[in-house]
Parts: sequence; structure tokens; C-alpha cells
Amino acid sequence: MSFLEIREVDKYYGDNKVLSDVNLTVHEGEVVCIIGPSGSGKSTLLRCINNLDDIQNGTITLQGEIIGFEVHGDKFIKLEGRAAARQRARFAMVFQSFQLFPHLSVLENITIGPTRIRKQTVAQARQRAQELLTLVGLEEKINDYPSSLSGGQQQRVAIARALAMEPEVLLFDEPTSALDAELVGEVLAIMRKLADDNRTMVIVTHELRFAQQVADRIIFFDQGSIVEEGAPDELLSNPRHERTQRFLSTVLEAT
Repeated sequence: MSFLEIREVDKYYGDNKVLSDVNLTVHEGEVVCIIGPSGSGKSTLLRCINNLDDIQNGTITLQGEIIGFEVHGDKFIKLEGRAAARQRARFAMVFQSFQLFPHLSVLENITIGPTRIRKQTVAQARQRAQELLTLVGLEEKINDYPSSLSGGQQQRVAIARALAMEPEVLLFDEPTSALDAELVGEVLAIMRKLADDNRTMVIVTHELRFAQQVADRIIFFDQGSIVEEGAPDELLSNPRHERTQRFLSTVLEAT
């Protein structure tokens, strides 16, 4: 059985179809990077995987469990409340804009999810937070507030917060796009560590060199669909599809 399966997924916002017949398999421990132009539906796909947005057709399953719905006979009943929250906790998402709670300290930002959702004790959650802050190189910032941190530090705290939930799948939505160029490297370094640790990761990114280094597979996404996928060196050096060729040519000329 595949780990994460996306089958024939369609997503609409009103009359606007933003995902069209998306089919993707992600294996346990695999790192998949998704590249493509802005507005192509990449972030929406992550939100649908995490059950933050509803899909209109198709299925998303994690280890055989349908995400977002409960099946009764031939009917799909949308999950709500605790059942939806339980499924959502199997994933953790790192957003472009950090989304830390400004009124909470670094420690409190990391421990609030494990204590409220995972029902860990305060002592358990604090110990894990300390371990994760050491992992991301911010152990000395444990009692600081987000406003005192750089953008790169805030994003590293957001990664620690995601890891604290012990997710089965990590989702990254352009995690460096809001950072100054000099801060990008510190976030990518942490993500490389996670890739080396055999974490299952789906990463939307515009950092092509990073994708080439860490991904097991790269997906080129455009107009709500997967246009092409392949091994990093193959897809980036010798893309088969004309749309992929045009995109990579434009991006590489700009760098």
C-alpha cells in the first residue's frame, strides 16, 4: 500500500477550477518537491492534502484512510470536529508567513499543539520543545517572543512547532519566499536535515537548487495539473514537456 495517495482530485473556488484530475503517490520517507508558476494551484494542493480546503472530486488517502471523509456504503460523509482534527494532526504544515502566535513565547508556540491536541503533559511537551529548538539551533530563544526574532528564526520555530506534533507527513508551502536572501540558507539547512532523517515531505518551493539536492522526485505543476515528474537531475536538466522547458528557461534566466 502506498503511503499518501492522491487520486483524480478536482478543486473549485466557485466556478474557477484550480485543481484538475491530480494524481500523485508519495511513499513513506520520500521527499517530493513541487515547482511551477505562481497561481498554478501548488499551495491549494497542499491545503487539500491537509484537509484545510475541501475537494470536490477524487480522494486523498494516508495509509489507506480517506482524508476529510467517512465512507458509509456508497456515500462520503464530510468529517467535522474532533474527527477532522484527528486526521489533520497526521500532517503538519509550514506556511510562507510563519503564523506564530505573537502573544506566546517560542516555548508556548511549540507546546500549545502537543498539550491541547496530542494531550501530552506540559513536562513532556516542554522537553520535546527543548530538543527541537536544539535541532533548529534556537535553544537560547526558548523564552523569547516572535517579534524579537528574525524572519529566518521565526520560520525555524515554525518548523520546530510542526515537528512537535509528530506528524506522519510534513508539508511546506514556499517556506523561504517571505525571507530575505541572507536568511534563506538557515531554513533550507534545517529542511536538509529533515530530508536526511527520512521524513515524508511534500515541499512547494521555488528554490530549484535546493529541490535538486534534497528531492527524491520533482513535480512540475501548471494550471492545476501535474505536467511532468521525474528524478531531480532528469527533470531539471532534460525536461520532456514544452511547458516545463519554458518555465525552467525563464526561471534560470532570472537567476
